[in-house]
Amino acid sequence: MVGRKEEKARLLKYAESDESEFVAVYGRRRVGKTYLIRQTFRDRFSFQHTGVARGRTKEQLRAFGDSLREWGSDFKDSPKDWFEAFNLLKTVIAQSALKRKVVFLDELSYLDTKGSRFIPALEHFWNGWASARDDVLLIVCGSATSWIINKVIKDKGGLHNRVTGRISLRPFTLKECEDYVASRGIVMTRCQIAEMYMVLGGIPFYWKHLEPDLSADQNVDDLFFAKSNKLEGEFDELYASLFRKPEPYLNIVMALGRRKSGLSRDELVAQTGMGSCGNLTRHLRELEECGFIRKSLAFGKKAKGALYQLIDNFTLFHLAFVGENKSNDRCFWSSSSDSQFRVVWEGLAFERLCLQHVREMKIALGISGVVSSDCSWQIARTAEHDGAQVDLLIDRNDGVINLCEMKFASTEYEIKDDEERHARERKELFKNATGTRKAVHLTYVTTYGLKRNKHSGVVQSEVTLDDLFRG
Repeated sequence: MVGRKEEKARLLKYAESDESEFVAVYGRRRVGKTYLIRQTFRDRFSFQHTGVARGRTKEQLRAFGDSLREWGSDFKDSPKDWFEAFNLLKTVIAQSALKRKVVFLDELSYLDTKGSRFIPALEHFWNGWASARDDVLLIVCGSATSWIINKVIKDKGGLHNRVTGRISLRPFTLKECEDYVASRGIVMTRCQIAEMYMVLGGIPFYWKHLEPDLSADQNVDDLFFAKSNKLEGEFDELYASLFRKPEPYLNIVMALGRRKSGLSRDELVAQTGMGSCGNLTRHLRELEECGFIRKSLAFGKKAKGALYQLIDNFTLFHLAFVGENKSNDRCFWSSSSDSQFRVVWEGLAFERLCLQHVREMKIALGISGVVSSDCSWQIARTAEHDGAQVDLLIDRNDGVINLCEMKFASTEYEIKDDEERHARERKELFKNATGTRKAVHLTYVTTYGLKRNKHSGVVQSEVTLDDLFRG
């Protein structure tokens, strides 16, 4: 299994506990939750069950009954309700010969159909029986992240504070994607892997569809633009699987997709018409928890002035190109390799890639052990200056602030006279506007490093694409 070392170690730690554990594993669709759990425990399960997508209560109970019989129950009928279902599960668990009773309920939200009383039955099972034992490891899992968070992890009723462990499974990093393609015999340069990451993000299921005999551009066509392409319908399924009522989340995503620099909360209210209320706060929190959006605090401020940016690569690529491919060109991506819109997209997508690998940037800068905060900063245009925006600055406790510039190029990046002047002016503008007493370092993140010339001295520190592949 590629990657997931930390998550696997945590699962095994729960398995070795001397008391019963209730663990929630969640994350976006296709990120590899089920694969992680099954690969970690393999033949060590006492019971497994997966909810039926869009199944009604009767269908869910019938399928649960089938699973009970598969794992040793002699009950021939379908359970009449979830209380009976969990009572039967107790018998299956008690009869298991395994020392640690690993119980895996996958796609848990599917089981919670309207009027089914599933949650009270689960509460009774855990509170009244499983938690009193010392040998049960209950793992619940699902793509419906908002449901898992609200109904299980942050439940205000009988499950309140009952979850003993939570694992939010994140997409692969660049390094994990590199390891994954290598494990499948796919030959790609790091730049090609980065470009593919800028399209797909780090979702293993999407990378699984790459063909070894196709180029990177041909693979993108095969995934998105070919007739009956492999990811057809995935965009709609993605949000429908994560959120039971996806419309408000999609409204937020669409609004953020139209503004690269991001939107404040007030701007989101104006553009979505959702109103500044608790629901908006919850929707934003859940989108951030799933890794779709990034909330960046404004430099020097705690909450007011925060910006929300859409940083999910798959979503942004779909919004920018798949929905806009009105010509139905099946080789759209391959035929656009030298186009200006592709150059613009690469620049913006590389910035997102860097924002998704800030940890690796800090390792490259040698500051991973320094306490720091990641912020954004912007100032509006005035009569005296043209304004400025910095998507990423690293405010360090050792008296330094890194102002980060992300630049995608096919060769060494060359700073010219105009850019040097602009960089110096922006740095001075930041210092004067914020009044900071810290040293301000200009940091460039590029694909192949900076070309040394008379202008490159404006940069105090560098990070390259190779640095972003650090494990």
